Amino acid sequence: MASNDPEHKEEETVAAEDEDTGAQVAPIVKLEEVAVTTGEEDEDAILDLKAKLYRFDKDGNQWKERGAGSVKFLKHKQTGKVRLVMRQSKTLKICANHLVIPTMTVQEHAGNEKSCVWHAADFSDGELKDELFCIRFGSIDNCKKFMETFQEVAESQQGKEENKDASNAAGLLEKLSVGDEKKEEVKEKEEVKETEKATESEEKKEVEAASST
Repeated sequence: MASNDPEHKEEETVAAEDEDTGAQVAPIVKLEEVAVTTGEEDEDAILDLKAKLYRFDKDGNQWKERGAGSVKFLKHKQTGKVRLVMRQSKTLKICANHLVIPTMTVQEHAGNEKSCVWHAADFSDGELKDELFCIRFGSIDNCKKFMETFQEVAESQQGKEENKDASNAAGLLEKLSVGDEKKEEVKEKEEVKETEKATESEEKKEVEAASST
């Protein structure tokens, strides 16, 4: 006996839809796995926090939102240099990318304990630009953690910059000393040649004098 109950009919329909027919449908397009490189493979993350970034627009004299996402301090495994990188959460577009150097300082944004500001030579647009950044976190603790890490990184890079300068100076001195040695070597060769020429000239004169007598 057929039932006129709507709920009973709905259950029968769902059961029919869920019934496995055993048919196998091959995918129309086969997608192959693609290896994605981020450029961060040779770096270790020191800090990774969620935040919203702003840059100061000098022409409009106002702050403009740069993006919301994850901000990181990345330390290179070989050179030890640290850069700040921030990507937007959905598109992964880079909105900040610059080295942290000893001359940099970060300070709390006036009147907001969750925000801080700093200057940097940023490369996120493919060319170096002097930018004034402001970053806002969801909590005061995260902002303090960011500022402390920023200062620690900047101070740790001081020795690396000095070592780099010393290394460059040493390399320059080495080049100069090698150049001086080469100059001395050339000078000695020229003196030998002059001596040989003078000796040959004297011997020639002696031969000519002997043949004329």
